[in-house]
Amino acid sequence: MKDKELFEKRKEMICRLVEDDVYVPMKEKELAMFLQVAKEDRDDLKEVLDTLVMEGKLRVTVKGKYMKGDDSVKIGIFTSHPRGFGFVTVEGMKEDLFIPESCVHGAMHKDTVRVVIAVGRRGKRLEAEVTDIIARGFTQVVGIFQQSKNFGFVVPDNTKFAHDIFIPKEKINGAVEGHKVVAEITDYGSKSKNPEGKIVEILGHVNDPGVDIMSIVKGFELPTEFSEKQLEQATRVAKPVSEADRYGRMDLRNQQMVTIDGEDAKDLDDAVSLYVENGFYHLGVHIADVTNYVQENSALDREALERGTSVYLVDRVIPMLPHTLSNGICSLNAGEDRLALSCLMKIDEKGNVADYRIAESVIHVDRRMTYTAVKQILEDENPEVMKEYEELVPMFQKMGELSAILREGRRKRGSIDFDFPESKIVLDKDGVPLEIMPYERNVATKLIEDFMLLANETVAQHFYWLEAPFVYRTHDNPDPDRVRKLVYLLKGFGFTIKAGREEVHPKEIQKLLQKVEGSDAEAMISRLTLRSMKQAKYTTECTGHFGLACQYYCHFTSPIRRYPDLQIHRIIKEQLRGRLNEERIEHYKAILEGVAKQCSERERRADEAERETDKLKKVEYMERHIGETFSGVVSGVTAWGIYVELPNTVEGMIRVDYLPGDYYTYDEEHFELIGEHLGNSFTLGQKVDVEVYKVDTFAKTIDFILV
Repeated sequence: MKDKELFEKRKEMICRLVEDDVYVPMKEKELAMFLQVAKEDRDDLKEVLDTLVMEGKLRVTVKGKYMKGDDSVKIGIFTSHPRGFGFVTVEGMKEDLFIPESCVHGAMHKDTVRVVIAVGRRGKRLEAEVTDIIARGFTQVVGIFQQSKNFGFVVPDNTKFAHDIFIPKEKINGAVEGHKVVAEITDYGSKSKNPEGKIVEILGHVNDPGVDIMSIVKGFELPTEFSEKQLEQATRVAKPVSEADRYGRMDLRNQQMVTIDGEDAKDLDDAVSLYVENGFYHLGVHIADVTNYVQENSALDREALERGTSVYLVDRVIPMLPHTLSNGICSLNAGEDRLALSCLMKIDEKGNVADYRIAESVIHVDRRMTYTAVKQILEDENPEVMKEYEELVPMFQKMGELSAILREGRRKRGSIDFDFPESKIVLDKDGVPLEIMPYERNVATKLIEDFMLLANETVAQHFYWLEAPFVYRTHDNPDPDRVRKLVYLLKGFGFTIKAGREEVHPKEIQKLLQKVEGSDAEAMISRLTLRSMKQAKYTTECTGHFGLACQYYCHFTSPIRRYPDLQIHRIIKEQLRGRLNEERIEHYKAILEGVAKQCSERERRADEAERETDKLKKVEYMERHIGETFSGVVSGVTAWGIYVELPNTVEGMIRVDYLPGDYYTYDEEHFELIGEHLGNSFTLGQKVDVEVYKVDTFAKTIDFILV
């Protein structure tokens, strides 16, 4: 299709005719005349029709007439299960479709498939059958190479990829037994024949340092290198801030200003400033102006959109932008002039934004602060640290005041604060895990979080009321079924929340978390509650953020590492410069849906990869503690066993076969394993002592036994 906007308009027009029953069965030529499509545009119309057929919105009769699609036919993404069955996620449907093993018909993990929904239900889910594989989700597989005399096999790392890959002798390409490899699939096989492939990359031996993480990187198809063209472009634009760059910008270089980040942070997106005048806090949140260096549709921009986000793995960062930019000219390094987008807010003593201004600026950060140092000033009042940063201490104290006011304001409106610990994994130079500990938030991390949240809300609200095309960060209300399930679970812990038939107010979740704060069940209930929530995503519609209990929210504060922030910075700057005319508005309307969808998908991929690397290192760490005893809490109950979480955030399983002295059955309604003869039971939140029995580094699992 030559014109993407025309494609979408024609598609929308045909869909509307179908839905309104104006459209009668017609052949392509008749339809072209009906829609007044010029002869030279017939190929483009065919492309629209083929797309609508693929999506199930139209179907073609044997006589070549286009008719309204069958509602039982859906297009979605197939998720495989190691046991052979699977699920299909269809956009717009509340629940996934269950695909029995006999109805998979060769579909593999992440394939785009066409399915027919079965009549009636079996159990709680709708059932369906795969009828067509529209697009393959994987063209390459990462795994361990196993060699035979005349051929080889690759055993995939991803257990959802249910088949080993057959490798003919002539396509082994130097791999030997025990190598971690990348295999390109050349034939997807059949019911009686394994998929076939060829070795395209050898990552190293399975026991070589770094190969384990690189296998995950390759398995998620995370890009690790920038092209020569992209690197050259980054070097070319990364020039020091000049007089020409500063022209027309608000000069904030004389304002006292700091960055506050972790000790090992290198890409510093945001700086903050604060002064108090006439009873108002004047808070400045200053964000690196990355768009000055990454022009729309440049090689750098296209690559940044493709990546969507920086990925923070346990031993490395895979950046969205080359280091020349992310750690250099775009990073708000102390003592250097930098270009920024500033959100300058005037805030009253109750935390309300009385006035604000969004402006292109030039800034000069005074000091690079760490969370640890700011905590030592505000919480510990460490005299040595306070002396070192003497000139900044009054500003930090005012920041502490404002942070507390903003946090209390969010609490009153019902904002949910999940404050359970994430894990911090310390590795040696070879990637061996030395220590796993909870990563605790402190007064400094919360302070920056409070200021960034306020800036994000202020910018989102501004552009919502301008009715400009924009990318918002939205979080829908929880699904009613999940809320009902959560209410039931909480009763078992002696807690209640008020929930209507269709929804729950975030304030009820917040009250619950306050009740359990400091209790043994805090981490457990926080996670149960989080699992009942929907996933936040990027959208072009401003539908609100349930978790933050706010109507307007976007991601404005991290353009070095998140593409949505970079995207909206362009819109903001065009609006500030008076260039957001009708043509540019139409341009953004045409591209933003795709940008939001892509960025949401890339964010999920990054999250999954981060979880997998954490899980791997936790398993490697616990391998050295086999036979040792730990105290933990039951974090999950299933028919096949109970999950136990340790204080250091490591989770393992006690398989039902390992539970001694009784035959246990699973009470699905109460999420409980009950011994039939002795009456012993295991339920969520229960304290248990366990011994590390065995680990499986390939499957990334840890088995416990009761002590």
